[in-house]
Amino acid sequence: MITQEASRGLMPTQALVLSDELHSRRLKGTLVVAFSVIALAIGVGTLVTLLVDVFSRGLPWLDWQFLTSFDSRFPSQAGILAAMVGTAATIVITVVVSLPIGIMSAIYLEEYAEDNWFSRLVEINIANLAAVPSIIYGLLGLAVFVRFFAMGRSILAGGFTLALLVLPMIIVVSREAIRSVPSSIRQAAYGVGATKWQTIWHQVLPVALPSILTGNILAASRAIGETAPLITIGALTFIPFLPKNLLDRFTVLPIVIFNWSSKPQREFHDVAAAAIIVLLFILLLVNLLAIVLRQRLRKQF
Repeated sequence: MITQEASRGLMPTQALVLSDELHSRRLKGTLVVAFSVIALAIGVGTLVTLLVDVFSRGLPWLDWQFLTSFDSRFPSQAGILAAMVGTAATIVITVVVSLPIGIMSAIYLEEYAEDNWFSRLVEINIANLAAVPSIIYGLLGLAVFVRFFAMGRSILAGGFTLALLVLPMIIVVSREAIRSVPSSIRQAAYGVGATKWQTIWHQVLPVALPSILTGNILAASRAIGETAPLITIGALTFIPFLPKNLLDRFTVLPIVIFNWSSKPQREFHDVAAAAIIVLLFILLLVNLLAIVLRQRLRKQF
C-alpha cells in the first residue's frame, strides 16, 4: 500500500505535469489562432487590394454609354450591351435545362433508386463530375452540341454546355435538400393514404424547395463567371450586334473582360475593370436573390 507520505510526495509531480500539459495546449491553441488570423488577413487584404484597384480604375469609365454600347476598337466607345444580353440569354437556357433534370435526377437517386452497386457507381461519378475542370465541359460541348448536333457557336450550344457544367452541383445540392426532410413527414403522408409520388410532390419537395432553389441560383452564379467552356466552344470576343435568335453568335461578360485585359492599351484595362464591376454587381445580386428567396420560402413552408 502507498503510505500517506508517499502520496503527498507524488502530488507536486502530478501537478507539475498537468501544468506543463495545460501550458503546451494553450501555446498550441494560441499558435493556431495566430496562423488563422494571419491567413484571414492575407486573404482579406488581397481581396480588398484587388477591389480597390478595380474600382479605382473602372468607376470613371462606368456610365450609361458604357452599358448601352457595343464593343469597339476604341476604348472610349466600347460597351458591354451585347455581352450582357448574351450572358442573360445563356444563363436562362442553363437554368431552364439544368433545373428540371437536376431535381428529377435527385428525386430518383434519393427516393427510388435501390442501394446497389449501380446506384453507388452513379453517385461516385456525379461527385467526381462536380470537380472536373470547366474546360473539359467546353470540349464536351464542342464535340456534342457544336459539331454532332450542328448547333454551331450559338447561344443554345453555350447554354447547354454550361448546363452540363452545373448539373452535377445541382444534383448534389438537391439530394442533400431532399435528404434533410424529416422522415416523419413522409410517414404522416403515407398514413393518410398518399402514394409515394404524391408524398414527394406535395410534402417532400415543398419543404426541400428553399435549399434546392438556393443551390440552383448559386450554381447559376458560378456559370455566369465561367470563361473557359465558352471560349472552347467558340464564343466570340467581338460582337457589334445583338443576337437575333438562339442559334446566333454571342459573347458574354467574362469573355469580353478577358479580351480587353489581353490588349496592350492601358485604356482597355480600365474598361475591363468597369466590366468587372458590372459582373461583380450581377453576382452579388444573384447571391442576394438566393438568400432572400430562401428566407421567404422557409417562412412560407
